[in-house]
Amino acid sequence: MAVATYQGSCQCGAVRFTAELDLDSVVTCNCSRCRRLGSVLTFAPADKFHLEAGEGATTEYLFNRHAISHHFCATCGIQAYSMGSMPDGTPMAAVNVNCLDGVDPRALKAHHFDGASA
Repeated sequence: MAVATYQGSCQCGAVRFTAELDLDSVVTCNCSRCRRLGSVLTFAPADKFHLEAGEGATTEYLFNRHAISHHFCATCGIQAYSMGSMPDGTPMAAVNVNCLDGVDPRALKAHHFDGASA
């Protein structure tokens, strides 16, 4: 699978986005947040992520080092994406693959990140 453009949303549809993503590099994590959410993540440069609807419809959550801005819908509570920076400082979006239209995240081969030890 190559980089392609995907559409996604929260459950109620108040937050909608498009993003250019590589689904060959999805990640699961066992940090305290991801483990509870069951997130399957992939990452894109911030300029390849476009919020189509939901500006002002999300609530932000920061934890641990406060380096990642977790956005979740204030209506349905789904966290569809987060914003942060790569280790080199490049702005990035982390997209919850569970929120992509027409994608079965359980069918993708995910790399596991040990966030609990990081």
